[in-house]
Amino acid sequence: MSRKCVMSRRYFRSTLKWLTPGMGVKRWLLLLACGIALLSLGFSFLLRQLYPLPSIFYYLTFQFIPRGLRAGLFGLAGIVAVVIALLRLNRTLLEPFVEADPEVVVNAIYRYRQRERGPKVVAIGGGHGLSVLLRGLKQYTSNITAVVTVADDGGSSGRLRRELGVLPPGDFRNCIAALANDEALTTQLFQYRFGNGTGLNGHSFGNLFITAMAEVSGSFERAILESGRVLAVQGRVLPSTLQDVTLMADLRDEANGLSRVSGESRIPQSGGAIERVYLKPDNVSAYPDAVRALLEADLIVAGPGSLYTSVLPNLLVPDVARAVAASRALKVYVCNVATQRGETEGYSVGDHVAALEAHVGAGLFPVVLANDNLDVDFDPPLGVELVPVDFPPDAGYRVITADLIDPTHPWRHDGHKLAQALLRLL
Repeated sequence: MSRKCVMSRRYFRSTLKWLTPGMGVKRWLLLLACGIALLSLGFSFLLRQLYPLPSIFYYLTFQFIPRGLRAGLFGLAGIVAVVIALLRLNRTLLEPFVEADPEVVVNAIYRYRQRERGPKVVAIGGGHGLSVLLRGLKQYTSNITAVVTVADDGGSSGRLRRELGVLPPGDFRNCIAALANDEALTTQLFQYRFGNGTGLNGHSFGNLFITAMAEVSGSFERAILESGRVLAVQGRVLPSTLQDVTLMADLRDEANGLSRVSGESRIPQSGGAIERVYLKPDNVSAYPDAVRALLEADLIVAGPGSLYTSVLPNLLVPDVARAVAASRALKVYVCNVATQRGETEGYSVGDHVAALEAHVGAGLFPVVLANDNLDVDFDPPLGVELVPVDFPPDAGYRVITADLIDPTHPWRHDGHKLAQALLRLL
């Protein structure tokens, strides 16, 4: 079969795909058809006013054959003309963009329309766990809002925070990269981390970009918005608060008793069992757009991520917790696949939820999603193990289990499995 014939068949298939439900095209084709019909009707009224017409119109309008047959011929000719016009229009529009397969553009538009109609999901957290969830969710909906903690004070983010007084950009950078429409070269550049150089060593390009954008645009929230536009993200990334907060922790150690630690990055390294975490100052205002997103959501997800240093810092902002409680959305806590050294060593699913409820109250997340695939062969570091699905029989929450493990990284969630399990709950 010749290349020309193959391309013609592909253009024909892509033309038919415009009529697939959800493309948002059929309504406009119907409006076009109605417009043509009205124009034809107006033209016929005009011809009526011009009677008697020249005798040539007797032959041009086939008046020498029966009226029924004449209507069929004109109708068939009109259908053929419309089909040819659509085929040629489809080919003309798509040729500049796609040489190999015109269906690529049609499929991309179809997926875009489907995601546009997806549920409104708000994901609360920070760190790598939130990024994994966002990568899975963006395949199904573009109505995503990530509410991110601003308590990070380690690594590149911590240095920028201390030296320039900006909010920590690291978790925001990871979420923006996760929501990017194409995680190709630009996203890789955004995630690039300098390995040497005076002053640059350890910094990521994305962190520096967001910090510079904050200086240029005049605000951190504007910098996040503009950075998202650069990478064409599907959704929004918002801070839980714009105020400078420090995460504090009370820890209990068998040798030294109760101690207090200041700083998110120091808490897992302190070696004691975490009794509670809190923000300093404790009565900070929530970012208004984050509250609005929570109130308008169809699904609110807390986690996955570090329980004490990524998930809870958002919920410790009073207005965020109140908005979650007031929202009519389905509220789900996603328990981590594996325990985290320095935070949740030896924790079961029930222990995770108990710690969450001890900080924000019972019933805030009535559904808990946990991994039930514990038959995984991997060599975990000290203090890390798969979280057993154990919880009190009289628990005031419902536990839903599924295989959520990433086979290549068994201590992490698989983003696609997690997104599918969450959307099934809706």
